[in-house]
Amino acid sequence: MRVVTFGELMLRLAPNGYYRFFQNDQMQATFGGGEANVAVSLANYGLDSVYVTKLPKHAIGQGAVDSLRYFGVDTSKIVRGGDRVGIYFLEKGASQRGSVCIYDRANSAIARASIKDFDWDSIFEGADWFHFTGITPALGKNVAEICVEACKAAKVRGIKISCDLNYRGKLWTREEARETMTELAKYIDVCISNEEDAKDVFGIEADDTDIYGGKLNHEGYKSVAKQLADTFGFEKVAITLRTSISASDNDWAGMLYDGENYCFSKTYHLHIVDRVGGGDSFGGGLIYALLSGKSTQDAIEFAVAASALKHSVEGDYNRVSVSEVEKLANGDGSGRIKR
Repeated sequence: MRVVTFGELMLRLAPNGYYRFFQNDQMQATFGGGEANVAVSLANYGLDSVYVTKLPKHAIGQGAVDSLRYFGVDTSKIVRGGDRVGIYFLEKGASQRGSVCIYDRANSAIARASIKDFDWDSIFEGADWFHFTGITPALGKNVAEICVEACKAAKVRGIKISCDLNYRGKLWTREEARETMTELAKYIDVCISNEEDAKDVFGIEADDTDIYGGKLNHEGYKSVAKQLADTFGFEKVAITLRTSISASDNDWAGMLYDGENYCFSKTYHLHIVDRVGGGDSFGGGLIYALLSGKSTQDAIEFAVAASALKHSVEGDYNRVSVSEVEKLANGDGSGRIKR
């Protein structure tokens, strides 16, 4: 199976451990970005994973490309050009101190890309699935137009399309997101959301739910999923369910609606090492599970287990295998040492 993902790959700069910004004079430099994180997960699961973006030809751009090649992601469709790689600064939270993310991504290579940069006929050759997130069209009207062209090209070829809504208030307003994502939604087969995104993007929210007080109503999320599917014609709607006890401890679960069945996963109590990329690891797990022919219940169990493991891994990329995910999904979450 061949999966194509499209988005922005950024340089991540973060203080060591749980230090605050400039608590010392060192920062760890790694790479990450929503769709790239999904691509890495899929490559780790043994799929033919293709990542598409635009990156400068200089050493930092090459470092970004090499970070994907390490995992076996196909980078041959990445367009080279532009002047800069977007950056985000991450201060990881702990206990009652939340994480902080500061973007420095204006005028990045992908943000200044044009439709003519991407040959979707070539990119989608042999592809079975296309994935993007709501972050990518938020980079600018030009990038939103590229996303529409990509979706049109995928739809003509019968390629399944998934999108994680991923609303980012630092990139666009709710009104801008709603206008653009409503246009893109008509191409999407599998919609991925969380307890906030459906409300922020489409004004659809769960009743009797308090995401800050830790109160999640399953019946309300069934309603959200059905409203999304009925409004936009999505074949499947996946919703991640996070109860945030603190920055360090969350309860984590998910739901998958297939038009008939509402399947909820088991709930994991997470002691978090790094939560960035958690939603992307869920998306990667879900795509793999659906392409593998898993049932609705087994697909949501795999996706949530994959994401639960990601919360224990430093960096954006989820460095886990199918066997590790299935072990956890099948009930072994003891964390006992392997000898």
